[in-house]
Amino acid sequence: MSFKNKVFWITGASSGIGEALAYEASRQGAKLILSSRNITALEKVKNACAYKENVRVLPLDLADYKNFDTLTAKAIAFFGTIDILVNNGGISQRSLVKNTAITVDERIMQINYLGTVALTKALLPYFMKNKKGQFVVTTSIVGKIGTPLRSSYAASKHALHGFFDSLRAEHHNDNIKVTLVCPGFVATKVSINALVGDGTKQNTMDKATEAGIQPDAFAQKMLKAIVSEKQEVYIGGAKEVFAVYLKRFFPKLLARVIRKMAVT
Repeated sequence: MSFKNKVFWITGASSGIGEALAYEASRQGAKLILSSRNITALEKVKNACAYKENVRVLPLDLADYKNFDTLTAKAIAFFGTIDILVNNGGISQRSLVKNTAITVDERIMQINYLGTVALTKALLPYFMKNKKGQFVVTTSIVGKIGTPLRSSYAASKHALHGFFDSLRAEHHNDNIKVTLVCPGFVATKVSINALVGDGTKQNTMDKATEAGIQPDAFAQKMLKAIVSEKQEVYIGGAKEVFAVYLKRFFPKLLARVIRKMAVT
């Protein structure tokens, strides 16, 4: 597996899955454009990459998607092309439906769904013109099933599946690929940064998240799915992945199981 001279644009690259993916892709010879809101953290990730001379930093806020056409032009100008956009940026949730303010639903959809869709639409004409390109989207196992404490988050990830399945079908003849990557529990700070019902951060690590797959191991599996141009892949513990198939074939059984599942 080699991505030598392939240009990746990775959102959410300042920590977690995005950070681990940057390190592994750089090690394999890729050229990187790293985006998130945290410029200081992005610079640290850049300097820790195997070939930092082939890494550029481009600050981006997924909630502020009115200027994405301008940012996309800047991104393309760095290396003269973009081969793969990894839509990885996002935010999670830890609150019951009855306790979640509608403003939290709005913010999660704004970042996870609308920001991702807007950036994709900004880059899509370039891929269409070149008759090639790959959109990679970090969704979630809860993009396939819904669990307690994740209503808004699950909704945003389900929405991404619908949008990108449609995009894949519409642009098959343009040789544009779509890879949906569905993580289970990954040992990142996602639960610490997750929003609770009033919109503040949870600021604690979930036991299930802490026990999840390590980000570097996840990144290796994710890159294998990208190079293989998988349409959809589930990466996580056996129980998490099994739940996807249980939902497909035995939805009533999963409904009973999910009520008792440890999700924090």
